[in-house]
Amino acid sequence: MDFNFPLLLVLSVVVTGIIALIDRLFLLPKRKAAVASAEGGDDDALEKLPGEPAIVETAKSIFPVLLFVLVIRSFLFEPFQIPSGSMIPTLEVGDFILVNKYSYGLRLPVSGTKVLAIGEPDRGDVMVFKQPGKENINFIKRVIGLPGDVVRYMNKRLTVNGRAVPEEFVAQLSDARSTYRLYNEGDEGKRYQVRKELTSNDFRAEGEWVVPDGMYFVMGDNRDRSNDSRYWGFVPEENIVGKAVYIWMYWPSWTQLPGFKNNGVIE
Repeated sequence: MDFNFPLLLVLSVVVTGIIALIDRLFLLPKRKAAVASAEGGDDDALEKLPGEPAIVETAKSIFPVLLFVLVIRSFLFEPFQIPSGSMIPTLEVGDFILVNKYSYGLRLPVSGTKVLAIGEPDRGDVMVFKQPGKENINFIKRVIGLPGDVVRYMNKRLTVNGRAVPEEFVAQLSDARSTYRLYNEGDEGKRYQVRKELTSNDFRAEGEWVVPDGMYFVMGDNRDRSNDSRYWGFVPEENIVGKAVYIWMYWPSWTQLPGFKNNGVIE
């Protein structure tokens, strides 16, 4: 069963808020009236008066906290953990990141409906979105194509609107799985590193795509190990969650201590 935390948070705020409101409008006046009528009696009468119900006390104490978390998480910043290596070398498995929820407009929690347009994704942004067709799963990729763009990926070279995206060789390295090369990709205003395997040649990842209106073309920086728009298509505007902006912790597994070696702004 998929765990829908945003829905659970909204329901918790609604339930605790209703309980607190009912107490304020109906139960609290009754308790005050009972105390006022018993004040003329003896101490035993006061001691026998019912106190604030435990459920009401709990709801009133946690409602402000839940409401604060809901506002921050829905409209300002939301934390995510990177579960896969599709964005290596920019993001490692185990990185905890902050996603700016208002960069691309304010959206309602759970439904994701945009209620205020503020900005739009730009080429080179690292974007979190709900996977098309599997909206319960959050993906993180880099925006490559905007609505109307023509994106071409052939022989491990990226072209947008007929212009090859600049790239600069950085290094050739090896790990336990493969030999690969790192490149600085993008224009001077927005440059980032991508990884390309020397031993991989997946022809399914090659082709040319015209990005429809209201859609975006995304790719992982780990070009040969990323499940992205080359395989399943475009990201609808309504699936956008926000812009990844900062790495705040690195915690690869529960058996290791968290660290901060990757902390910094996401390029």
